[in-house]
Amino acid sequence: MNGNPRRRVLALLILATIILTACAPAINPGTGETTVPTEGTADPTSPSVATPSEADPIGSPGCEDPFAGVSIEFSTFYWDRTDFCLHSVDYDEILSGGPPPDGIPPIDDPVFDSVEEASEWLGDRWPVMVFEWNGDTRAYPLLIMVWHEIVNDVVGDLPVTITFCPLCNATIVFDRTLPDGRVLDFGTSGNLRNSDLIMYDRQTESWWQQFTGEAIVGELTGTQLRFLPSQIIAWADFKENYPEGRVLAGASGSPRPYGQMPYIGYDDIDNSPFLFRGELDDRLPAMERVAALKIEETAVAFPFSLLSEVQVVNDTVSGEDLVVFWKSGTISGLDPLGAEGLRDIGSTGVYSRQVGDQTLTFRAAEGLFEDIETGSLWNIFGLAVDGPLAGSRLESLVSAEHFWFAWAAFEPDTVIWSATG
Repeated sequence: MNGNPRRRVLALLILATIILTACAPAINPGTGETTVPTEGTADPTSPSVATPSEADPIGSPGCEDPFAGVSIEFSTFYWDRTDFCLHSVDYDEILSGGPPPDGIPPIDDPVFDSVEEASEWLGDRWPVMVFEWNGDTRAYPLLIMVWHEIVNDVVGDLPVTITFCPLCNATIVFDRTLPDGRVLDFGTSGNLRNSDLIMYDRQTESWWQQFTGEAIVGELTGTQLRFLPSQIIAWADFKENYPEGRVLAGASGSPRPYGQMPYIGYDDIDNSPFLFRGELDDRLPAMERVAALKIEETAVAFPFSLLSEVQVVNDTVSGEDLVVFWKSGTISGLDPLGAEGLRDIGSTGVYSRQVGDQTLTFRAAEGLFEDIETGSLWNIFGLAVDGPLAGSRLESLVSAEHFWFAWAAFEPDTVIWSATG
């Protein structure tokens, strides 16, 4: 850990807050009532989507001692059904984050508010994670996700897992159905790798890396979940564009102090990541936010510090013509809510530039985005709201707004976009 006393104190406060609030009472934003823990599982109705990875497990079934010669820094006490003989990463890369399994409780039975109801407790600039499937659009406020990290949900009849790792700023959605038809539901293991959340599935107790969507320990080692597009957006933008959307208001039973932020100051640009032992890529500050994606074998990161200046980037990655939109008006999900002078982080959308047989080129246009070819105006959701192409929608590309240190740890060969090329 960095020797700076201020950073040491911040890290200790984060760890203490997470552990001490594991059993704290909470107020459900939608009801104002204290919640009581219950359990539930989403209805398994989805086509097969998860596929095995080509990576070979390091271990093998029936090994005598999976930890021979390794000094592990996590507990095996809770994991009677986990096959530690199968793993695709070295065990010395995995650290305990402090809480036990589900000490940060996932949501299995989410409760939703209408947009009108949620507007009573959500501020216009507060960040929400947006996911849409088959016309079913939902917002997952980060002020709730920060206390749960995982929501097992069914959206548009598709079983999905909505995930948020505050330490990496990683918001990722996965389809959670296996090729054999089993629907997994996920929990928090209490462990980290590269400071990133390690999930586990309750069906086999295999461990999964949230950042990659791959099972890294246990029976399902090498299985890869499918990523689904999502984005972080300001509440004002969501409620304007999706007035009939649904908004996560908490769980029917996971007590947490919603509205309090356990990671205040963590994402300061001068800070160091928590429980990260890898080598930092100094091409960008560790805590710089990047809009990042990988197409085929090419990983690209678009720094927010540059996006906020240009607002639009037209680019081509591995033959894919894409555009990155940046819009102001979204605060950090780790800042204290209600405080004055909150930082405007902004939000992004990453889309294909191909519409029919046209490849469009975009420029900023006062909070919207104009394509040069037709003069149509588009919003941050990739929807044309005016002009010849009004009603058209750009194809969303799987991307996310990560802290640079985390993205670089998993994708060290990333190309960093710059305005000068």
